[in-house]
Amino acid sequence: MKKCIILANGTPPPKEIFQYLQSVGYQSLICADGGANAAKRMNLIPGWIIGDQDSIMPRVYQFYMNKCKIIKISGQNDTDVEKCLKYACRNRFIEALLLGATGDRLDHSFCNIGIVLKFFNKIKIKIIHQKSILCAYTGKVILRTVPGETISIYGIDQKTKFESFGLLYPLKCTSLAFGIKESTSNVALGSEVILNIKYGRGLVVREFEKLRKYGLIQST
Repeated sequence: MKKCIILANGTPPPKEIFQYLQSVGYQSLICADGGANAAKRMNLIPGWIIGDQDSIMPRVYQFYMNKCKIIKISGQNDTDVEKCLKYACRNRFIEALLLGATGDRLDHSFCNIGIVLKFFNKIKIKIIHQKSILCAYTGKVILRTVPGETISIYGIDQKTKFESFGLLYPLKCTSLAFGIKESTSNVALGSEVILNIKYGRGLVVREFEKLRKYGLIQST
């Protein structure tokens, strides 16, 4: 199963996180334009750099010119992250871990969270930012969990209903519409949480370091 890391132009994690993720199956690195600048600082060699090339530094471009595949895609209908995701879909990657997707611009962060939903039916996307990992789900979901782990759940609209088993604060056909109600900082009671998400999709945010410590990244 082909999995990749897409490094955007926001705040990247430390190099050790890349090394860890590559060790658990995310071996291919795609840089979204200016994400290559961060890759260069960490001495990472991506397989591809994709974007309109308005953010990559000239010296970084020169450094990578003969070391990886650089694909220029112009046009403003897609962000550079979307261009990378479309490339990943065409090349049959089934999952993408999005890093550097959040930083000092709230609009970029908001957009990239929306991209998780936008590409939901095309490729599985997770976002890692500092202490958190985010993923979107629908239907019946079984999560391997750590007792006491913080789990936050968000819906998009009022028609989507959530039911949970194994959480401290259970959800019972509950709507978690954005801006109206949410399940922030819920708590896993044991080693498994079951969610039933009907009539839509939900966003689940979990503790990255706990999942890393207990080897649960691939079960998100």
